[in-house]
Amino acid sequence: MSISLSPDQERLIQTKLQTGKYSSAEEVLEIALRLLDKYDLADAAWSEEIGEKIDEAISASEQTPPIDGEMFINQILERFQQDRR
Repeated sequence: MSISLSPDQERLIQTKLQTGKYSSAEEVLEIALRLLDKYDLADAAWSEEIGEKIDEAISASEQTPPIDGEMFINQILERFQQDRR
């Protein structure tokens, strides 16, 4: 496989190599790809978790009668006022 890097990407890799922490451009790219994979896995897990929470909220809302929006806001304001006392 052959890839082309932008000048900014090349500078970034060179900067990393100059620190002495990495021995080659391949090592820098390998670490970057592993981190990208971890990021993708974490993103997928987060999306799944949010989907489950949404499903739970929908299920709960189907079992709970709706309330009037104005009544809901008034209840929240009352709670805030009670907490201030």
